[in-house]
Amino acid sequence: MKNIISYLFLSEVLVFLALFSSFVVASDPGPVQDFCVALANANDGVFVNGLFCKDPNLATANDFFLSGLNIPGYTDNQVGSNVTQANVAQIPGLNTLGISMARIDFAPYGLNAPHTHPRATEILVVMEGTLYVGFVTSNIGNVNKLFTKVLNKGDVFVFPVGLIHFQFNVGRTNAVAFAALSSQNPGTITIGKAVFGSTPPINDDVLAKAFRIDNRLVDIIQSRFQMPGY
Repeated sequence: MKNIISYLFLSEVLVFLALFSSFVVASDPGPVQDFCVALANANDGVFVNGLFCKDPNLATANDFFLSGLNIPGYTDNQVGSNVTQANVAQIPGLNTLGISMARIDFAPYGLNAPHTHPRATEILVVMEGTLYVGFVTSNIGNVNKLFTKVLNKGDVFVFPVGLIHFQFNVGRTNAVAFAALSSQNPGTITIGKAVFGSTPPINDDVLAKAFRIDNRLVDIIQSRFQMPGY
């Protein structure tokens, strides 16, 4: 009798652990847009975390194709760099595949300004030139640690998801890099532009206090982010 009771108890424990484990490993899919506001009533509208899918029977090779990444991007701008994207907006077949890429061109001393990709880790390979790259950690132990490296042709560097990072051409010649990102739509938040060039602008008092500067300097910086090239 004891053996039967023990067997039944053990069976119940195993079933419970199996059910519990299924809840532990479950998770929401990663977001591929900035936000998706829940609807109380489905009749109010429809939107999805990503894009609607084409009938597979209507798909063609062109849905998975993009040309032109061999063409240098325009770098005669305020920062001296240009990003040519190859994400789901350019390649519809990337939808749901969780990957994209980009070509980044740099004029001499050009900068891909500090930015984040809220939905993707990035891996970068230098094809030509010399880049000074880096990222900053979240405030672990109240410290934002900077990791940097000088990359030459053929070198690879990884920027963890969501962290502020940058690339700067420290050479006297043009530089080119290619990046792969772990999202079909990684998103880009360029820190300076987002903070000082938002629409509508952030209140001067907020920025003055946050950056320990006066309101007049806030206005000057904001005006610069309204100039062509930003």
